[in-house]
Amino acid sequence: MRSAVIYPHAMKAAVSRRPLRFAAAVVALLAALAACVLGAWRPWAPLSTTDASASGTETAIVAPAPLVLPEHPTVLVFGDSWTYGSAATVPTLGYAYLLADLLDGSTVVKGVRGSGYLKPGIDGPAYGERIAALDPALAPDLVIIQGSINDRSLGEVGYREAVTSAWDAMAAIYPKAQIVVLGPAPHVLPVGGGTARIDRDLSALAAARGWWYISPVAEHWITTGNYLDVIDVEVGRRHPSTAGHHYLAERLAADLDALRGAPVTEAGSKSSPQQ
Repeated sequence: MRSAVIYPHAMKAAVSRRPLRFAAAVVALLAALAACVLGAWRPWAPLSTTDASASGTETAIVAPAPLVLPEHPTVLVFGDSWTYGSAATVPTLGYAYLLADLLDGSTVVKGVRGSGYLKPGIDGPAYGERIAALDPALAPDLVIIQGSINDRSLGEVGYREAVTSAWDAMAAIYPKAQIVVLGPAPHVLPVGGGTARIDRDLSALAAARGWWYISPVAEHWITTGNYLDVIDVEVGRRHPSTAGHHYLAERLAADLDALRGAPVTEAGSKSSPQQ
């Protein structure tokens, strides 16, 4: 908007009324535009509380509650083959089992190879049906829902609905548990489009619930520099090796510890100090 012009002397009365009417119209128009800009910007208002997904829909954002765990927590780790412990020397050397010592607690591991929110697994059904079969008496202090990359080739149709239904069921079964979503980790580099889409969808859906979301993709857990140290590309068929599972457990434990005092981002996810 232009600065007001201050005339050094009074304007002559002989100026016609048409320019005055035109000037008044311009002033009114500029005032209306300013009102629109301030109405949209509202610098006194909080930051936006919506997240626009790739499909164009907006998801409300809720700030996650601080993560508070007892001294010796019971943690349910629910997920796919990575949670199962695939490609470790024995499955009990998988990250989900190793996490227990790192948290000075105990873990209950529920991993099914090949399972996703839409895709049934080798050893069991899809996430929703598996969650419905969990024991309510377990009463964990923390639930970690891991993955999954297994839906990456199935497209986005019905995906968010399946996730929402599964998460509703998990929250209903364990209403007192804190829930953290551990997003998919890349099994190949560069990160595939399907895996990236899943990461975005899960992040937005977790933010809408006020759940913490940890993104191995965004935090670059697996890079070209450490890929072969983490992923067994031969016998393990692109699953974490024993050393890789140990690395993942340490990264996850560090992130969980950081969540206790981490700032909340606008997307409701945590930005790890480790890159």
